[in-house]
Order: sequence, then structure tokens, then C-alpha cells
Amino acid sequence: MFWEVGERQDEPRQLTPLTLHLLLWMAVLILGSNWPVMVTALESVTPIWHATIRLAGAAVAVLVIGLLTGNLVVPPKRDVSLILSTAIVRLAGVMVLVFIALTLVPAGRASVLVWTSALWTVPIAAVFLRVRMTMQRWTGLLIGLIGVVVISEFWNNNWNDRDVLLGTALLLAAALCNASTSVHIRHHQWSIDPLQAMPWQLLVAVVPVGTMAFIVDGPPDFDWTWQLSVNFAYQAVIVSGIAFWAQMSVLRRLSPVSVNLTLMAVPVVGVISSAVVLDEGITAPLGVGMALVFSGVAVNLLWNPPFREKSAQGNVTRTSRSARLEQGRRSSS
Repeated sequence: MFWEVGERQDEPRQLTPLTLHLLLWMAVLILGSNWPVMVTALESVTPIWHATIRLAGAAVAVLVIGLLTGNLVVPPKRDVSLILSTAIVRLAGVMVLVFIALTLVPAGRASVLVWTSALWTVPIAAVFLRVRMTMQRWTGLLIGLIGVVVISEFWNNNWNDRDVLLGTALLLAAALCNASTSVHIRHHQWSIDPLQAMPWQLLVAVVPVGTMAFIVDGPPDFDWTWQLSVNFAYQAVIVSGIAFWAQMSVLRRLSPVSVNLTLMAVPVVGVISSAVVLDEGITAPLGVGMALVFSGVAVNLLWNPPFREKSAQGNVTRTSRSARLEQGRRSSS
């Protein structure tokens, strides 16, 4: 039910499509509901130390799991570039940017702005992968950008309020970081599975963030209560461990259309959970802007011929490969 059995004994097991979709929805719920959890922790810990502790806790948890299951392997050279980019950009960079921004803007709005990464994958893929920018892609990007403007409510904000401007800029920068690594993950030829890569990604990410924490904030100085311990344990093991592994797994195996459309639910869960737990209001600009961002992403995903062509080509490739293998087996027999 959860694993596909390979044709050969030495062929690694793969998660079934049903399992991958369950993992995707689990990641949606975990990532969306984590926004008020992060804000609660930031009431006691500085943003950079928050990121350091969360990454370090996740690294320890994943290392222990890898040792106990015998799944801890040294990554080959071909995967080092992906491990470095994911660790430094997607983990360390994004986490620091988001945690600082959460001290400046509401969590619900932050969850939507960070999620605009699905918009930025389009121009990034066009620049680095030479993907053609069709009229549908330009239209989707424009609709999404209008949504970002509406969410930011620039017409109501005091332009002298540097906190709001800085927080918005940090969140959009985090979205760009997520988008760039998503393109890299999708188009990288993996030698190891995401669970085997995770310990090294987390360990690499801890180094720059921990160094920055000592330089900027000095030694950690906060009251380590049991509530804070539970908070960090949840973020380290469940969010940075399980949810991140689930994301990596589905990005590797499922269609980008399916993944990104499903991830549209993350900011919805973030806005609702922030309203319930933190008593944040769901304003009309936030609702309208969120709808515009979703619409822009949907335009890019649903009217995207290259995705369908790529999928069809992949099916043909897999079919021809299977036919060659079958023909080889018959010839050898």
C-alpha cells in the first residue's frame, strides 16, 4: 500500500502515488499550522537563535533516525551541489529571513507572501532552464504580482514605517529563495533519496546560522521553559524533519502541477490558524490578495503546455525503457 516493489531485488523501493499525496497533504497541514507556533517561540527567543535551535534539533533527530535505520550514507559528489544549495538557501537563508520578518509583520500575511514562491519559479525557470515564457505565464505572473501588492496594502501603510517595508521585502526574498531551490530540486538527477540527504542538509545549514547568531546576538540568553522545549521539539522534529522530508519526496516524484496546486492550501491553513490562535484579523485586502495570488499560480500551472509535454515525454521514455529491458530479458533467456 505504501511502497512499490521493484522488478529486481536490488532496485530501491519507491513510495506509491497514494503515499506521496498523503505526505503532501500532511506537509500542507504541518507547514500551515506552524505559523502561530513560530510566532509564539519568537516571543522568547531572537530570530537567529530560533533558526539555529530549530535546525540543530532537526539535525540531531534525523541523524538518530538514520543511525537506527541504517539509512545514513555519505552523499556522492553529484549530489553535493544540491545539498549545499538546499542547506544554505532553502533552510538557512529562508528560515532566518522568515523569522526576522515575523517580528515585523503578522503571521497570516507572512504565510501568503512566502508562498508566492510558486510564482517566482516561472521566471527563474525561464532564465536558468530556458523555459519559454508564454502569454499564459506572463498573465499568471502579473495576476500574482497584483495580489502581492494588494496583500501589502501599500496605500494604507505609512511609507516611513520601515518595519512593514522591511518585513515584506524579507518575505519576498524568502519566496525567491524557495523558488530557486525548487527548480534545482526538480531538475537534479538524484543519487540518494531525500531522507538520506536530510542530515547533511541540516548540518550544513546549522553552521552559517549558528555563526551568525553568535556574531549578531551573542551567546543564547533566554528562559528555557518546558513550553518552549515542546515548541522547539515540534518545530525541529515535525516541521523541519518530517514535513521537509515530505516536501523533498513529493517534489522529486510527483508532477509540479499537482504539488504546487496542493501547496496552495498552505497559506490558507496559515491564515486560518493565525486568526484562531493569535487572534489576527482576516482583512478584505488579505482575502482578495490571496485569491489573486492563487489565481496567478493556477493560470501558470493549468495552462502550461511544457509540463504536459514533459510528462508525456517521460511516459514515452519510461515505456521505451521498459520495452528494452523486457526485450533484453527475452534475448538472454
